[in-house]
Amino acid sequence: MDLERFRELLEVQIAELEAQIATGESAAKPVELDQSSVGRLSRMDAIAGQAISAEAQRRRKTSLTRARAALKRLNLGEFGDCLECGEPVPERRLEHDPSTTLCIECAQKRA
Repeated sequence: MDLERFRELLEVQIAELEAQIATGESAAKPVELDQSSVGRLSRMDAIAGQAISAEAQRRRKTSLTRARAALKRLNLGEFGDCLECGEPVPERRLEHDPSTTLCIECAQKRA
């Protein structure tokens, strides 16, 4: 397994997520609208958009935590092992998502 390639993938993923989180902060802020000049449906749309942005931010932060944890496991020499059973996670699975923590069998058991 080419650990340096996975290190690069994780570092790029972390940088991208940090940038997305930084730019997404303003969209997830509470909606403040002048009720005298904005209609009710516009306010509802703005509130719905804010909720969608807040959920996207939450998902990005979760992904960032997972990517940082994977990089830490890589630095400790524990990268690529299933956290449940200890068996190696298939490399193709790691290529798809280098922050994955479970082999296919353990992931299916959790589903």
